[in-house]
Amino acid sequence: MFKYTIVLFLVLVDLLSADFSGWASTSVVNSSFPEVTVFIYHRFGESKYPSTSVAMDRFKEQMAYLMANNYQVISLAEMVKRLQKQEPLPARAAVITIDDGYKSVYHEAWPVLKSFGFPFTVFVYVKAVDSGYSDFMTWDQIKEMKTAGVDFQDHGYSHKRLGNIQDGMDESQYRAWISADLVKSSRIMMERLGDRPEFFAIPYGEYNQVVIDEAKAMGYSAVLSQDPGSVSDNTDLFLIPREPILGEDWSTINHFETVLKRVDLPIADKKPTLAPLTINPEMFSARLLFPDLYQENSLMIYVSELGWQRPRFDHGAIFLENARPLTRKMNRIIVQGREKETGRLAISSWMVMKP
Repeated sequence: MFKYTIVLFLVLVDLLSADFSGWASTSVVNSSFPEVTVFIYHRFGESKYPSTSVAMDRFKEQMAYLMANNYQVISLAEMVKRLQKQEPLPARAAVITIDDGYKSVYHEAWPVLKSFGFPFTVFVYVKAVDSGYSDFMTWDQIKEMKTAGVDFQDHGYSHKRLGNIQDGMDESQYRAWISADLVKSSRIMMERLGDRPEFFAIPYGEYNQVVIDEAKAMGYSAVLSQDPGSVSDNTDLFLIPREPILGEDWSTINHFETVLKRVDLPIADKKPTLAPLTINPEMFSARLLFPDLYQENSLMIYVSELGWQRPRFDHGAIFLENARPLTRKMNRIIVQGREKETGRLAISSWMVMKP
């Protein structure tokens, strides 16, 4: 059975750490858009797995913080429905998601969430549950929770790194490999739980345009990543960001509060695109949908291998020239800036992967 420790460590290090001259600047007056923070958890109270677990006293403190500060905890389905219908998102809202389906969800997290009356979604690593892996919930436990109103969705069958094109595969074989995995997980969830999953959380949060295309072809209503950021009415339903709460530093109440207060920075025309990289990118860039909202000197771009860099800002777009060959399989790109009126930190992120 796979282990997360090294993977999550690299993700935490990663996160902590074209001619656009014809574009027109777009501005809006109101900067107080409703925002939703989608949290992602894995294990609860499992000190044996410090990089992926959250201590129970911290988890309880986080849920109490949401209630004490009048955050509306809504279901993932409610958020997706509002985005689909272009209805306003609630102000000061959060969505709770949990990946994989470890036993501690049943024994530790569920009683706490029940006591607060908070809805939540569990994305099931189907092979682990169906094979009876000892760390994971059983189908009977999942059915019990589902009967009580807990939402269960798809996290893939094999939990493979779908963003990695397998050696020797051409694109059609690669697409077929992804599709087969999703078809199998969806079928088993339908057989076991009686419902076809509506949403898909990408294993390890690693994706490219092919992964997104195949998820859309499966008929999912939404796809969730592990990219940092908040959800606004400009968020792509097939690339919903989530904030990880885990480990020592990323499960403190200070970190929890920090990510709750971050907002979305709507962008378009991202370069490089999500397509698997075939050449080294010479430019990282994005168009800001509402450039007049942000302090120009606060705009920054982060690339995993380059760290934080100050970009060039021109005609509502930001540009970072690059002459350095990228060597990592995966690079995450983050764009950030501060709102002029509120001082809130706004971010948006996406991922590029080499074949």
